[in-house]
Amino acid sequence: MISDRLLQLYPGNFERTVVLRNFIEEACARHIALGLADATFEGRVCSESLNTHWQGVSEAIVGHELRAVGLPLTPSCNGPDFLIEQDGRRTWVEVMCPEPTGIPTQWLQPKMGEAGKVPHEAILLRWTAAIKEKSEKLLGNPKKKIRGYLSDGIVGEADSYVIAINGRLLRGPAFASVTGVSQWPYAVEATLAVGPYAVKINRETLEQTGGGHTHRDRLPKPKGEAVPADTFFDSRFQHISAILAVDLDGSYVIGNVKPMEVVHNPGAKNPVAPGILPAFREYVAVEHDDVSYDLCRLEGRLARDEVGRHV
Repeated sequence: MISDRLLQLYPGNFERTVVLRNFIEEACARHIALGLADATFEGRVCSESLNTHWQGVSEAIVGHELRAVGLPLTPSCNGPDFLIEQDGRRTWVEVMCPEPTGIPTQWLQPKMGEAGKVPHEAILLRWTAAIKEKSEKLLGNPKKKIRGYLSDGIVGEADSYVIAINGRLLRGPAFASVTGVSQWPYAVEATLAVGPYAVKINRETLEQTGGGHTHRDRLPKPKGEAVPADTFFDSRFQHISAILAVDLDGSYVIGNVKPMEVVHNPGAKNPVAPGILPAFREYVAVEHDDVSYDLCRLEGRLARDEVGRHV
């Protein structure tokens, strides 16, 4: 049972532990009661594999956040995790919690008193892989002869499609964050070709003469070809409306941070308007001229005084 598995993961009767354990159990129970869970949901939450466990829990918590801002969720049969039908529009939400493949153990299981560095590139590669995987769920993969939700008629040509990525497994027990080395969300770096901030230095005077974010449309991999980081500038992905980027494990109910950001696709065929999805901040790329764009940061739908702080 879910309660037994959660007791294994969060043992004891310390007040904060009990509050967190109860919240996750209630979110999962509500997910099932509303008919939003598929036949494998309870088994995944109860799995001994933390990767499998968090995929199930992520669906329940993301569903909880969508309902918390008043979005009506409809059970989905053989399609994405959630369907939102509102004001004559249909928006699908597909949830993923990427596994920490390639993430250094020193980051995932840090030792007390030892300094370390954030493996930004390794984490970003997991974000790009998650976006690719969930994009293929919608678009299919002709080379692999895999059909997608669009070709199967599950997601309509006029429907919006949002990929919700929970980065919980891409870190250790602390430092919940969706922010990359650029100080923009990983979802921005993975889709809008934003690289690290760089400064220009005069070699003779050593004075700073300029600075700004670099353009990075490809990410090197330890093995194999570099992967694209400009998904939203590729017309093949026009059916991807936005990325809902979160790092949620439920611990915001005991005062921990609650990172939630929405990154919009400027080339989306069926965009989701800002202010619809739950987020503290939203990111919209606005064309500046023929060769550049301005990335605008907007206040999100969630109030800052709600449960859970944001960083």
